[in-house]
Amino acid sequence: MTGRSSLLSVRDLSVTFPGGRTRPVARPVGGLSFDLRAGEILALAGESGAGKSLTARALVGMAPPDARVTGSVRIHDAEVLPGTGGPAGRKAFAGLWGRRVSLIPQDSLSVLSPVHPVGDQLAAAARSVNRLGRRAARAAAVAALDRVGIADAARRARAYPHEFSGGMRQRAVIAMATVNEPDLVVADEPTTALDPESQDQVLGVLGSLRETSGTALLLISHDLPAVRRHADRVLVLYAGRLVESGPVGTVLSRPRAPYTAGLLASLPPDEPVTDRRLPVIHGAPPSPEELATLTGCAFAARCPLADARCRSHTPEPAAVAGTAGHDGPGHHVVACHRHQDVPATARDLFREESSA
Repeated sequence: MTGRSSLLSVRDLSVTFPGGRTRPVARPVGGLSFDLRAGEILALAGESGAGKSLTARALVGMAPPDARVTGSVRIHDAEVLPGTGGPAGRKAFAGLWGRRVSLIPQDSLSVLSPVHPVGDQLAAAARSVNRLGRRAARAAAVAALDRVGIADAARRARAYPHEFSGGMRQRAVIAMATVNEPDLVVADEPTTALDPESQDQVLGVLGSLRETSGTALLLISHDLPAVRRHADRVLVLYAGRLVESGPVGTVLSRPRAPYTAGLLASLPPDEPVTDRRLPVIHGAPPSPEELATLTGCAFAARCPLADARCRSHTPEPAAVAGTAGHDGPGHHVVACHRHQDVPATARDLFREESSA
C-alpha cells in the first residue's frame, strides 16, 4: 500500500550523529520504511538498543539536537520531516501536536505535574489545541479520564497524581495524550514498570481508542507476548534496521528472520521446564559507530546461518514467497539472505543451554 493511502508513511528514515575530533560518526537508525493506517496498531519490536525509541522520537520531531534525520516522514500525505533534531524538529510538528499526533514517552509518569490536579492538567491540554472555555475543557478532561477506564472520573479529576496508583497514573497520561482524539499516538514503552495485569489493561485501553475515535497506534515495545496480544502488525528492528515485518500472527508464529526466531526462542515456554536453560543469542549488537560503515547484515556475527554473502552484502527487505508487494496489511517482509533456511520451530535454530 502506498504512502498516499496511509496515515503515516515513512521512507528511508535514518538518524546519524556527526563525528568530531574525539568521536566517529554514528548511525543508530538506518533506512527504515513502513506505513501505518488509520485505526491500526503497529508495533516496533526488538531488544534494548535496537533503535526503537530513537526511531519514535525522530518520527515526531524530537530527536536529540545533534542528530541528523534524513528520509521522508509524511502524515496525511504532508511531509513533516525537518531533517534535524531539537528545536527545528519541534517547530515542524508545532501545528500537529495534540490534534494530529501525540506522544506517550517512555518516562511517561514524569509528564504529570505533582502540584496540579490531574483534571486541570488534562483541561489545559484540551485548551491548548481547541478554543474551549473552562467548563468545556473540564468536561473534555473528565470524558478523557472516563474513556481510559478511570472510575468516578469527575471526582478523580480533582485528585493529584500522588493520589493515583501507578496503573491509574499511566491511564491519566494516556488520557492526556488522547484528550483531543489525535489521529496518531506514538507510545514508547507505555507499560514500563507495571505488573503484567496492569500492562494488559493499559494496552487494552490504547487499543480501544481505535474503536472509539479511529486513532492509530505506533507501539514501541520489547515485550513480544504483549505485542502478540495487542498489535495488528509488527516491525522487528535489529541495530536500527528492519529485519522482518508483517501481520503479528504470521511473524510471531512463523518467523523468517533468524533474529526474530532468536527473540522468540528466548521467551519462557508456557509450561515450566526444569531440565534445560532457554536458548540464547550469543554476542552483542554492533555499536552505532560500527553501523555507520558496516557492510553486510548487521546480525551476521551472531547468526548461526550466516555465510560469506551475509557478511559482505546487506540484505534488502523482500516479500516472503506467497505474499506480494511491500508493507501491505497482509504482506510478510524479511531482510535476510538465508530466510528460506530458518526452521519452522524457532528453538531449533539456537542451541539450548544444558542445565548445570
